[in-house]
Amino acid sequence: MSHRSTSMACSGFDQMDLSRRSLIRAGGAGLLGLSVPTMLEAAEKQGKKIKARAKSVIFLFQWGGPSHIDMFDMKPDAPAAYRGPYKPIRSSARGLHICERLPRLAKVMDKVTVIRSVTHKMNNHNSAGYYALTGHEPPSDDQRLRDSLSLWPGYGSIVDYVLPGKGDMPNYVSYPHVIADGSRTPGQHASFLGKAHDPLFVPRDPNAADFKLPELSLPSGLTVDRLQARRGLQKLVDEQAKLMEYSGEARGIDDYYKRTLAMLSSKKVHAAFNLSKEPKAVRDRYGRSTYGQGCLLARRLVQSGVKFVTCYFARSIGGRSKTSGGWDTHGFDNTRMFPIVDAYHFPMTEQTLPTLLVDLDERGMLDETLVVWMGEFGRTPKINKNKSRDHWPQCYSVLLAGGGVKRGYVYGASDRIGAYPAANAVRPDDLAATIYYLLGIHPSTEVMDTVKRPLTITDGHVISDVIA
Repeated sequence: MSHRSTSMACSGFDQMDLSRRSLIRAGGAGLLGLSVPTMLEAAEKQGKKIKARAKSVIFLFQWGGPSHIDMFDMKPDAPAAYRGPYKPIRSSARGLHICERLPRLAKVMDKVTVIRSVTHKMNNHNSAGYYALTGHEPPSDDQRLRDSLSLWPGYGSIVDYVLPGKGDMPNYVSYPHVIADGSRTPGQHASFLGKAHDPLFVPRDPNAADFKLPELSLPSGLTVDRLQARRGLQKLVDEQAKLMEYSGEARGIDDYYKRTLAMLSSKKVHAAFNLSKEPKAVRDRYGRSTYGQGCLLARRLVQSGVKFVTCYFARSIGGRSKTSGGWDTHGFDNTRMFPIVDAYHFPMTEQTLPTLLVDLDERGMLDETLVVWMGEFGRTPKINKNKSRDHWPQCYSVLLAGGGVKRGYVYGASDRIGAYPAANAVRPDDLAATIYYLLGIHPSTEVMDTVKRPLTITDGHVISDVIA
């Protein structure tokens, strides 16, 4: 874990210049030369909060590792062994070309910032996945990396801890999968912050005709009042047995229980999860698939006040199926190039991502909702003997949209074959700092581990040049 004092000045930001448009939007502060780094320093010294640009985050996690070269950082002038089978097409963002298989997405890239220089050293899915879900480098690049209280919580748990919710709505929701590659990937829950800050995890298919939340449904004949009375009786027994000094984890379970009780009686919670209230045409636009309806559910949840929503693209990293699974594409033989990408990944992305961005924008929600589309790494620049690409964390692309980031913008660059950053390298730690900053959370904010040691939530640097 990273141990850093709150008093440490935020002087490490290396992107100091804001665009002219950013300065105009910043108003007087911009005209006075207060860039994001200097505003952070000023806020830290004065103990003040940062103004939130985003109210909510929709984190679309692309488990398995999508290929940057075949989607958002194409290299049409590279040798054939690198550039792959697809051609670039123009997008609505000036100077930005993306894959020809994504024409609908190309039309909305003027709403998106593409970061083309994300880099780290984790080659295994579990370690790289943990890094992507938390913004903290794991202690080792090990496929056997497992959950531990020494590992960091997911983003949403940090957000729930620092910005506790008000009312009945959960602060952090994740669904519909627990992702794993052999062992469960760390970073999907609250870890040392305690069960009280776990996500409301929904292990149900939002595309199912009977989609509902059985966890929030009372047994027949048991009312909320009766359940609360039972809880009161249990508390009285606990007090009489002098069990009030139980562990922090147990207290977390108790807090989680109380929050769930509030949700049981909340019409707002039930309404947010009720996809049947959406018009048929809207549901069809998102696509009648688990992931498509998951993206629609994400919009409904942030619309109802949930701060952080994680929607997982797939349960597994991928495999030999052409109809399901994550972005891991090197499990096929050499009969055809990228069969699952052509048959499933591209169509699914083409249906869901532009629909979500347009829907949020048309409802006036995009400017206050940060959408993050990313995997744990990219794919090798050179195509392997099985006509596919392997794991490549050294350089890959991440998409950000809304929530205070620039529209139609490209940050960073890879080299001529997409192998390494050529300009403005970005670590997952920096993405973490940027996400927190956009939510109004200072990157040097501290949380406490299990032995009450203060830990800084990130040692990354805010990528100030992507902020509008």
